Amino acid sequence: MSGFDNFNTDFYQSSYSVEDQNQGGYGYTNTENPYKPYGQYDYSQQMGYSSPGMVPPQQPYTGQIFQPTQTYTPSASQSMHSNSFDDEPPLLEELGINFDHIWQKTLTVLHPMKAADGSIMNETDLAGPMVFCLAFGATLLLSGKIQFGYVYGISAIGCLGMYCLLNLMSMTGVSFGCVASVLGYCLLPMIILSSFGVIFSLQGMMGIILTATIIGWCSFSASKIFISALAMDGQQLLVAYPCALLYGVFALISVF
Repeated sequence: MSGFDNFNTDFYQSSYSVEDQNQGGYGYTNTENPYKPYGQYDYSQQMGYSSPGMVPPQQPYTGQIFQPTQTYTPSASQSMHSNSFDDEPPLLEELGINFDHIWQKTLTVLHPMKAADGSIMNETDLAGPMVFCLAFGATLLLSGKIQFGYVYGISAIGCLGMYCLLNLMSMTGVSFGCVASVLGYCLLPMIILSSFGVIFSLQGMMGIILTATIIGWCSFSASKIFISALAMDGQQLLVAYPCALLYGVFALISVF
């Protein structure tokens, strides 16, 4: 152990002493405060740079109170994206629901002698027909007849039959949605018949006359619209006959 103590003592010889801590080191001299400790020497004043922890002074606010200056400028793509939302059509128009056209089609059905607009009638609008089918089933329900399944089933079969027939008769052809739209709108007079069935019985003489009138009304309106939309001049009676057969089935449901 004595040999190790001698080795540790003689390992490094230095002339540094504790009294030399107040002196400047590495060539720096402390002339402002000779009593400042060596570890607290301000190197930033001698070297000419700021320490990392120092925050540079902020510029004074030159804007108005509660009115901040515009510091963000949207890019061209963002501004174009925001303008695209403004140019989008309304939701009902995207879904194909136009209340003006629905009202015009309803007036065309209620007024059989009124000329039909072929451009409007050729649209695939199923909002009105769905409402009229539901209203027809509701009036039957008021009479104690739960016939919703028959109403929608007969409507689907009738639309399919008229679709095949009109495509054979017309030169331009027609879509299934257009056929369903026209036949659904022309169901409106049948709602009037089922509404009368709630008040009184339709199995008498007055009921038969009223039923025949309603069937002719529906078939004449439907054939008029098909003729104007498909340019089938001189074939209205040929189109009105199958329409009368279809609406006759609905009339039988209303009467019996």
